Amino acid sequence: MGAAPLLSLMSAVDWGGVLGYDPSAPLIFTRIFFWGFFAVVLAVLSVVYRSHPLRVGWLTAVSLFFYWKTSGIFVGLLSFSIVLDHFIAKASAATPEATRKKLLLALSITVNLLLLCYFKYAHFVVDTINATFGTSFEAVNYFARWANAAWDAHFIENKVLLPVGISFYTFHCISYQVDVYRGQVKPVNSIMDFAFYVSFFPALVAGPIIRASVFLPQMAKPFSLTRTQFGMAIFWILNGLLKKMLIGDYIAVNFIDRVFADPMRFTGFENLMAAFGYSLQVYADFSGYTDIAIGLSLLLGFTLPANFDSPYKARSTAEFWKRWHISLSTWLRDYLYIPMGGNRGGSLFSWIMTGIVLAVLVLLTGDPSWLFAFVIIGATLVLIARFWPPFRNMITTNINLMLTMLIGGLWHGASWMFVIWGGLNGIGLLIYKGWSRISPWNKSEHWFARFQAIAITFAFITFTRFWFRSPTLEHVDLMLGQIGGDFGWHLAGDVLWGFRSVFALMVLGFVVHWLPERMKQGYRARFAALPLWAMALACIAVVFVVYQTVTAEAVPFIYFQF
Repeated sequence: MGAAPLLSLMSAVDWGGVLGYDPSAPLIFTRIFFWGFFAVVLAVLSVVYRSHPLRVGWLTAVSLFFYWKTSGIFVGLLSFSIVLDHFIAKASAATPEATRKKLLLALSITVNLLLLCYFKYAHFVVDTINATFGTSFEAVNYFARWANAAWDAHFIENKVLLPVGISFYTFHCISYQVDVYRGQVKPVNSIMDFAFYVSFFPALVAGPIIRASVFLPQMAKPFSLTRTQFGMAIFWILNGLLKKMLIGDYIAVNFIDRVFADPMRFTGFENLMAAFGYSLQVYADFSGYTDIAIGLSLLLGFTLPANFDSPYKARSTAEFWKRWHISLSTWLRDYLYIPMGGNRGGSLFSWIMTGIVLAVLVLLTGDPSWLFAFVIIGATLVLIARFWPPFRNMITTNINLMLTMLIGGLWHGASWMFVIWGGLNGIGLLIYKGWSRISPWNKSEHWFARFQAIAITFAFITFTRFWFRSPTLEHVDLMLGQIGGDFGWHLAGDVLWGFRSVFALMVLGFVVHWLPERMKQGYRARFAALPLWAMALACIAVVFVVYQTVTAEAVPFIYFQF
């Protein structure tokens, strides 16, 4: 192509649309624009990959651009977190004074959590205060106000928007600071390296949460991509797209969303099937994102940790949380549950976190009279732990476990729905702890014992998701009322036939999910060994299948809201 045609082509491109931020068209994996963006990323990487500074600089630049296209001016907030935590970590590693190290760690955690709480919970806190005390405060978006003053912009100032992925990159920063404080990780010398770790775009907006101890050593190694890794990367990308767009989006748009939007228009059978379908949808959606992120990262020369391990094969709630959202579960275990004392007993941190959680619950009720009840509960627990030694360890370890699950619920949002969801999962874990000590079938490998345990666990996890998916308690009551009332068995056949394509995909999704792991590893390896022309045909086939089922508007990933 000559210079003149190339210039003509470049002048014809709408660079404002390419480089600008459009909130209605975020740069997500399921949009065609993303794959054009990724092709450019790979093209430039193929030129600069031998140079560590150029490779890291290029991938950092495109990661920040990715976040700009996804969240607009919130790229400034991400940049602030990067600068703050980079220099705090370096200062912490440079000082031999234990007290100074603790103060620096406290500063980092405080700032990170304040930013997270401001953007995630500001409206909730203000609305609760207004409802409780009859005031008329308004949440102010100071970030937008400062931007308007600095650049004569026109951002809305009376609405605090949630930056996409803030929960994930905040956890990256906090875990990095804690690991540096513990001496488990040495801080990077270059701020560019730290920016790359925090902003790495495949995992930036919906995880998995990456530990510095896992990612930083990979950064120091030369770029490497074997033929097998390339094939596996293509497999994970196609697998994720099929999970998300063929299964997750299709069953949601054509059945699940309709039932949850107006449960009274549907029978109890349809409400129950929608609940089981949602369990499949949220898994297909979230693990599909993770699969694509893993595939993209492999093509860029990095290996991300697994985030899911066939969670619906779990035989208990404890096993489920070892298989579901593994990066968050292990993060909460290592940076919250164990510091509180874990299963060894309580600590001062346990009681501080108990007080914080009880204060949040008071805010959630919107009724200050609940404060007295929660104080009585807290005081009673303290007295029992203090004067009844045989039960002290049991109480404190169970408190640690329940607090971890409640905070995990609150991580998803400031709502009674998420608190109840987290609390139900905590209760499920506590019941399993007690039952596992006396159950004669707990370690049985008989097929019926395994089947029964998996079925009960899956049913319980699905039950808790009524609160995770529904907007209000009244909505949950309506759905459970339909299921417990006129179930509609006489219409089940008509429902199954009327939504036959939805239920066929649900059956397909569950069958693949429950396949033995050896079988899955086998077909992954066979795909990775295919010749390139066969992989190309597989890509074309997946695009064709997805195109046949795609909805008019791109369905956002569920965990983008967290």
